[in-house]
Amino acid sequence: MGHNILVTGGAGYLGSILIPELLRTGNRVTVLDNFIYKQNSLAHVCSNSNFQIIRGDVRLKNTLLPLLDGMEIIIPLAALVGAPLCDRDPINAKTINHDSMLALFEWAQNEQYILMPTTNSAYGTGDKNNFCSEESELRPISQYAQEKVEVEKALMERSNSISFRLATVFGMSPRMRIDLLVNDFVYRAIHDRFIILFESHSKRNYIHIRDVTRAFLHAIKNLDKMKGEVYNVGLSEANLSKRELCKRIQKYVPDFIFQEALVGKDPDQRNYIVSNEKIEKTGFKPAYSLENGIQELIKGYAMLQNTRYTNV
Repeated sequence: MGHNILVTGGAGYLGSILIPELLRTGNRVTVLDNFIYKQNSLAHVCSNSNFQIIRGDVRLKNTLLPLLDGMEIIIPLAALVGAPLCDRDPINAKTINHDSMLALFEWAQNEQYILMPTTNSAYGTGDKNNFCSEESELRPISQYAQEKVEVEKALMERSNSISFRLATVFGMSPRMRIDLLVNDFVYRAIHDRFIILFESHSKRNYIHIRDVTRAFLHAIKNLDKMKGEVYNVGLSEANLSKRELCKRIQKYVPDFIFQEALVGKDPDQRNYIVSNEKIEKTGFKPAYSLENGIQELIKGYAMLQNTRYTNV
């Protein structure tokens, strides 16, 4: 027996993979999305009688509030995602990423579960060893990360909530994003054959988009066990520097060349090694390796030839 689930921003990069899986596992799913990118990424599930879709703005009370009625689980994906986009449009970023989320927490009933994705970006530069667990001090650098931290703090004041601090996501999606690091580097390897690296030693963690979906499905199966907690979600074997990532890509694109910049620095100063032990102890294990994702992206980029599939 499935659940009644509301997903805001469900036609985006993650939602386009998550929604079909929620339906496949017997849930009844309503999506609220403003279709800002003019995407039709959920067209393939419109024939499912358990799927409903509403075009609207998550910030409007008269749009969102009626949709909450009867929902058992809420998955808020609606957001302007990534620091560059938020820096470009800070007002909309705040009203969507921060204000609308706090309103949702206020309007939702206590018994309704909220499963929210947030970001490893909150760790900033990690501790003195760049190591991060869920107990580590948060050092957000960007507006995007700062607002995610504030929203997560408010979320965890609710008893029936779960926060997923996602590693940098990679992989193909019907609403593709090429601006994510792995996706970006593979695109450059395929189409440009070279890249200049700024601060190539900087590390971060990675996770396949389908494993993010699997983490949500895992939580839905284990709500009482996992509620009230924050979980890092990433590939434990993929805490890699930018140089190490390029070497992995080069295995599949042999003529890909990467070099260290002699001057300048990366505006993105994140640098951390993330522990995913906590969620692994609940029984969750990623199923897709970084190599799986690189090979998938190489095939996918045979279809994509420009940058219209990015957030910036």
